[in-house]
Amino acid sequence: MNPDVEVYSYYIRKQIAGMQECLRGLTDEQMNRVPAAAGANSAFVDRLPRTRQRPRLVLGIACGQSIVRDRPAEFASRGSFADFDRAASAVCAEIKEAIRNLDPTDLDRRFKPGQELWGAGEAQEVSKRIALADVLEHASMHLGHVQMTRDLVTGP
Repeated sequence: MNPDVEVYSYYIRKQIAGMQECLRGLTDEQMNRVPAAAGANSAFVDRLPRTRQRPRLVLGIACGQSIVRDRPAEFASRGSFADFDRAASAVCAEIKEAIRNLDPTDLDRRFKPGQELWGAGEAQEVSKRIALADVLEHASMHLGHVQMTRDLVTGP
């Protein structure tokens, strides 16, 4: 694997593994409890759907695969740590395989992805490298959200 591509793959998967480790040991009730904070979501709603959707940028935008998103279903979901753990492990495997097949000479090619992959706001021109960096940035922010949510539902 090309070193540039390998760095993105490693660190994106590392952040997802950090979420898995952070949530390990939470009960189903804790996974689904919404903390008493404005705009908060449960660890399950906040992480599982987004863990499943982060690959839309890797697999969809950077790797050109067909990805569909169902935001209403994301925010209505409930489940256990085991559900999250299985999904996160599957996402890591998908990301590793998809990134392995990226052509490193194509990383800086600019294009405008479809709106369905972009999400909120108007789709902007990006490169595959920028899409990968965006996934890494968001995975890092979500790891922080997971840590705060865990602390809020488990108490001091």
